[in-house]
Amino acid sequence: MQEDSEALNLEQALGVLRRRLPLIVLCVVVVAGAAYGYSKRETKKYTATAALAFSNNQLSQQIAGLPAVSSDVAAQQASNLELVKLGDMAAKTATRLGHGLTEEKVANSLSVAGEGESSVVAVSSTATSPGLAAAIANTYVRQFVKEQQNANRHYFKSALALVNKQLAALSPQQRIGTDGLELQDRAQTLTLLAELNYDNVQVAQEALAPTSPSSPKTSRNTLLGGALGLLIGLSLAFVLERINGRIRGPEDLEAIYRLPMLGVVPESAALSGSARRDRGNRTALPPAEAEAFNLIRAHLRFFNVDHDLHTILIASPAPNDGKTTIACHLAEAAARLGSRVLLIEVDMRHPTLTRQLGIQPGPGLADVLINASSMDEATRSIELEPSSGGGVGGRTLEVLSACAMPPPNPGELLESHAMAAVLAQAKSTYDLVVIDTPPLTVVSDAFPLLPKVDGVVIVGRVGRSRRDAAERLHQVLASSGAPLLGVIANGSKSGVPGSYGDAKGDKAPPAIISANGASPSHELASSPAKV
Repeated sequence: MQEDSEALNLEQALGVLRRRLPLIVLCVVVVAGAAYGYSKRETKKYTATAALAFSNNQLSQQIAGLPAVSSDVAAQQASNLELVKLGDMAAKTATRLGHGLTEEKVANSLSVAGEGESSVVAVSSTATSPGLAAAIANTYVRQFVKEQQNANRHYFKSALALVNKQLAALSPQQRIGTDGLELQDRAQTLTLLAELNYDNVQVAQEALAPTSPSSPKTSRNTLLGGALGLLIGLSLAFVLERINGRIRGPEDLEAIYRLPMLGVVPESAALSGSARRDRGNRTALPPAEAEAFNLIRAHLRFFNVDHDLHTILIASPAPNDGKTTIACHLAEAAARLGSRVLLIEVDMRHPTLTRQLGIQPGPGLADVLINASSMDEATRSIELEPSSGGGVGGRTLEVLSACAMPPPNPGELLESHAMAAVLAQAKSTYDLVVIDTPPLTVVSDAFPLLPKVDGVVIVGRVGRSRRDAAERLHQVLASSGAPLLGVIANGSKSGVPGSYGDAKGDKAPPAIISANGASPSHELASSPAKV
């Protein structure tokens, strides 16, 4: 059951994607196009990068006579990064380059970052011109190296002055001693380093003028826009599906119930009960509406290859789907072709059959089930066609309505042995028994009848039935073991779909034909007393 539920949820999600695919594609195209247009209008910027290489500055500490300070690579790199950022290098770079640059513009264009755990520091500059970007980065690192050289020279001179002062304080005897000789060596080294301009940092790589802009990245922005549009489209699709989850077409019913489409009934005022009564008789439907029910009857007859369909239950998930109308006209279609048909109404909570057919209220199914009336007494005959002049009787439809007064326990009555006896008697007496039920997701009265009938047909109203109610009914029926035959789309504004009325000829749904492998023409020509 859990696997079935997961498969159903996946199928529902895929159904939403199929139905809302144009909206999703539109969102992707619009957002990706907006990102592309924005990127094209944005000013191009170029980034050039120069590199500084720092040496271990502990050497100068030792030469100056200071103790060496132990430091790990990460701490040393962090110190180098801060050293590059400090000072007035941005102001000096702006002054040296000109081009209307200011200290603030130079500082905002620069980015300083370390390269891994090495002693190399990258200095990047971003500008609207590739040459200017390279010039800013190179000028900045050169100014920094020059400043460091001046600082080192001053450092070594100060250290040399300190060593000379220490030597001057020594006596002639001390100068030729160990400490004196060490100070003299240090003085010579400091003098040499000061003259050689010893550096602890140098330019490792000069910046080159970039050949392509670093921003905007049109391709990347377009892809990101497309991904964002996809997310927006998916969100809108599921939100709209939740807000307006109505069945939009016959194909939705097929997808939800995973059953073949038996027929499509068009939206028509001629299908109402009041439009069909003429001096007590039932008038024939207009050709288009009549053909819709003839097609449904013909499609149902394909199931007779494997077993006889004497009892058919017409069900729907919710009220106002038109299942009573479908049941009435399907029963009439079979009766007009010569079958003995009984129409049974089992909706005892809200019976409407007597009003819809224009017959007088009287004993009904409830009275039969409590032995207050016999089945023959409760069954009434409706004349569909007047008798011929020779006295031959016309076509009639037998009707067993629910009740005149709703009973307090309709569910128990339909589950009783008396109801089973009624079905058995009807099946043996009539060629076809059509059962009209209450909505199955609203009340459970008719569920005991599902395994007792030969077939179940589900009715859904296009444009009105809600998808969530249909999905709930599908989940219930999938585990009930009911003999499901197919679905009927009621109230379609597009009429009969092309698969039933195109130039290739009317044909039964492929799922029905392939299930039994029989010839459709042979079956339709045989068993005229059945569905």
